[in-house]
Amino acid sequence: MIGQTLSHYRITAALGAGGMGEVYRAIDTNLNRDVAIKVLPPEVTQDSERLGRFKREAHLLAALNHPNIAAIYGLEEADGKPFLALELVEGEELKERLARGPIPVDEALEMAKEIAEALEEAHNKGIVHRDLKPANVKLTPDGKVKVLDFGLAKAWSGEAPDGSSPSAALSQSPTMANTGTVAGVILGTAAYMSPEQARGKPVDRRADVWSFGVLLWEMLTGRTLFAGDTVTDVIASVVKEEPDLDALPEETPRAVRLLLERCLRKDPRLRLPDIGAARLELQEVLVGEGRDTGAPAAQVEEATEAERSSRRRERLVWAAVAVGAAGLAAALGFAHLTEIPC
Repeated sequence: MIGQTLSHYRITAALGAGGMGEVYRAIDTNLNRDVAIKVLPPEVTQDSERLGRFKREAHLLAALNHPNIAAIYGLEEADGKPFLALELVEGEELKERLARGPIPVDEALEMAKEIAEALEEAHNKGIVHRDLKPANVKLTPDGKVKVLDFGLAKAWSGEAPDGSSPSAALSQSPTMANTGTVAGVILGTAAYMSPEQARGKPVDRRADVWSFGVLLWEMLTGRTLFAGDTVTDVIASVVKEEPDLDALPEETPRAVRLLLERCLRKDPRLRLPDIGAARLELQEVLVGEGRDTGAPAAQVEEATEAERSSRRRERLVWAAVAVGAAGLAAALGFAHLTEIPC
């Protein structure tokens, strides 16, 4: 498509391609600015389910306005080809940066805070990214972080008490594509999927909290957290293996170790429920609070178990209070029934 014109956008270079479309650099001839154009491949333009996801991406992105999220300029069509006009984000992908090794702790925490801010904005608008990974994070030349590609995102309509989707129907399951059969297709990238997403179960914003934890661990260590020779091996690793917190640099603040442990809990009911809490934790560390370092995984687990024990003790105390109150009420009621009138 190089050299072609879509509407008033002249294609100048190919930038990449993925499951949700092909991306090109282009010039907006009306406003004389560089943009990114995302076009569905010709072979899937007749796929109503994929086309619906593509259009939904535009609607979701239009609801977002944040300095750490790549902006959308428009949803258009030319010669029967639907496409998005997007902010062109210069710089390298986080994936490219990680290929050179671990990122210094303070730099990694600052990047992670900006990623958390982007996700927090999306979550506040009812949007789950669902495909957060190094290739979808750009590092701009001026030091900013931009989160890209909400192509697999889906607004959720509420959560059941157990954290599941309000409907079990495949058409409403955020991780499944409705193909008209019982079978579905897992969406996302295996190494960064949450365990519930890898199993094809409904997901909510806690899936993004998991992916955020994976990203932060990889930024600090320069290694891939969940790996394998095949996609099946990677998914098995995500579902079964515990993250190695001992691999974190010694200078990693204890608060960050605890944060990672909470983000990377397999059971979403036990996971940190809100990315805003992660953003606040990182912000406090960056301004100098919670700077104690050197807590190995055993100490993190000890602190976590202490926290759980405290919660269990608190529940037992309240249960005892409730039982005592019920007993007192029963005794007073019995005394009232048996008292002799004067």
